[in-house]
Amino acid sequence: MSSKDCGNHGGKKKKLIRRFFAGLLIFVFVVLVIVLLVWAILQPKKPRFVLQDATIYAFNVSNPNLLTTNIQVTISTRNPNDKIGIYYDKLDTYATYRGQQITLAALIPPTYQGHKEVITWSPFISGNAVPVAPYNAIALNQDQLYGAIHLMIKIDGRVRWKVGTFVSKRYHLYVNCMAPINFSAKNTGIVVGNAVKYQMASTCSVSI
Repeated sequence: MSSKDCGNHGGKKKKLIRRFFAGLLIFVFVVLVIVLLVWAILQPKKPRFVLQDATIYAFNVSNPNLLTTNIQVTISTRNPNDKIGIYYDKLDTYATYRGQQITLAALIPPTYQGHKEVITWSPFISGNAVPVAPYNAIALNQDQLYGAIHLMIKIDGRVRWKVGTFVSKRYHLYVNCMAPINFSAKNTGIVVGNAVKYQMASTCSVSI
């Protein structure tokens, strides 16, 4: 075989490789365009969260401004999408008082939520002798005098969207639920053993 034939053979091989990679890039591009079009047409909506109730087992303040809490919250979430499922990969639930976290985070197990499905969770969140920041101590004492505490129940997690067989990347989920607790009016709550359950039906703010 002459050197000219070898050169032609090498040139054809390079052309085949170029065509293969060009075809692969075109295929990947077409798939991405289709996924983006489907995504745009379906227009995924954020899940809706509602804080249904909060059962107070313990809410004690001791000197110097140490807060001990044990609360069970009932939170429901609804997937408003017709054709999109939601994977909840990681959900941490905890309570804050005036921006300060006062309980440990309760981990909700990974969950898949189908189209239009409603899921309810009832995690316990608690904190033992948590020091209240000095700038919150005065407000906490005033709230104690009035008999009403305004807590915020938060969920911090990761979600993925599922469209057919396509599953999106992970997105950060933030949920904030107002939880006003009126200790001075026990008749607003339901006594459950040594605890008091307060009905909330509080719509939560959701951002992704």
